[in-house]
Amino acid sequence: MKPTFDIDALRTIVAGTEFGSFARAAVQLGRSQSAVSMQLKRLEEQAGRPLFQRSGRGLVPTEAGDALLVYARRIIELHDEAAAALGATVAAASVRLGLPQDFFEDVMPDAITRFSRQWPGVHVEVRAGRNYALEDEVNAGHLDMALAFFRPGRSRAGTLLRSLPLFWFAGRKLAKSDPPAGVPLVLFDHPCLFRQAALHALDSKGLPWRLSLTTPSLPGVWGALRFGHGVTVRTSHRVPTGIRNVGAEFRLPRLPAIELRMIARSDLSPAASGLRAILASVVHERVTSIK
Repeated sequence: MKPTFDIDALRTIVAGTEFGSFARAAVQLGRSQSAVSMQLKRLEEQAGRPLFQRSGRGLVPTEAGDALLVYARRIIELHDEAAAALGATVAAASVRLGLPQDFFEDVMPDAITRFSRQWPGVHVEVRAGRNYALEDEVNAGHLDMALAFFRPGRSRAGTLLRSLPLFWFAGRKLAKSDPPAGVPLVLFDHPCLFRQAALHALDSKGLPWRLSLTTPSLPGVWGALRFGHGVTVRTSHRVPTGIRNVGAEFRLPRLPAIELRMIARSDLSPAASGLRAILASVVHERVTSIK
C-alpha cells in the first residue's frame, strides 16, 4: 500500500528545516512540540525509514529526509497554488495590541518590525487608549495584550516592566509667574493618571491651579505646551524638542512614579505570545527609568 503523506506534516518538516529548529517550527505553526513529534513519527512510519537524526540538541535530515523535503516543497507549492486558483482562502492570523500614545513613535513600530520578521503574514491591530480602557479591553477579550500605566503599588495586573518618574514640563515660551488664577495646566481630559498626579501634588501643597487646555491627544498636549499655554505632567520618554523640565524652575512639588505594566490574556495564541515577548524586550531597551 502506497503511503499518503499528510500536507500539514509536510509543512512541519519544511518549517523545521527552514527555522533550524522544530521547536521554533511548532511555535510558528501554532502546534505543541508533542504534536510536531507525532507528525514526524507518522511520516517516518509512512516512509518506512528514518527521515531525521539527532545532531547535538537538534535534528537534521537523513538522506531519505532530504529527498522527501524536495518533494514536500513542491507538494506544498502545488497545493497552495491549487487553493488560490479555486479561490480558497484561509483566515489570516491576527494579534490585537493596545498601548498609550507615548509609545507610538518608537516602541510600537520597532516591536511590529521585529515581529513581522518572525511572523510574516500575521496581521497586527494596534489601538491607542486610556489605561482604564486598555485593561478593560484585555479583560473583555477585545485585546490580546496591552501596555498600560498604573499608580505605583495599586495593581498586580500583568507584569511590571518599568517604574517611571514623573516630571513637570512646559514649552520655552512659558515664563515663570505667579498668576492669581494659579498654575496653568495642559492635561488629558478625565480620567487620566497623569492628570490625577498633577492635581493631587498641587492640592497637597496648597498651590492654586487652573485648567488651561484639556485634550485626549498627546500630540495636542505637546503642541499646546510649545505655544506657552501651560505645564503638564508626563514621563521623560520621548519628550519633544522645545519642551523642558520646569519642576525646579517653577518650584512645583515632586511627583510620584508611575508603573508601566504589560497585561495580557491567559490564552494567547503562539503569535500573540511572540509579540508579547518582543514588546517586553523593546520596552526594556527603549524605555528607561533614568531621570
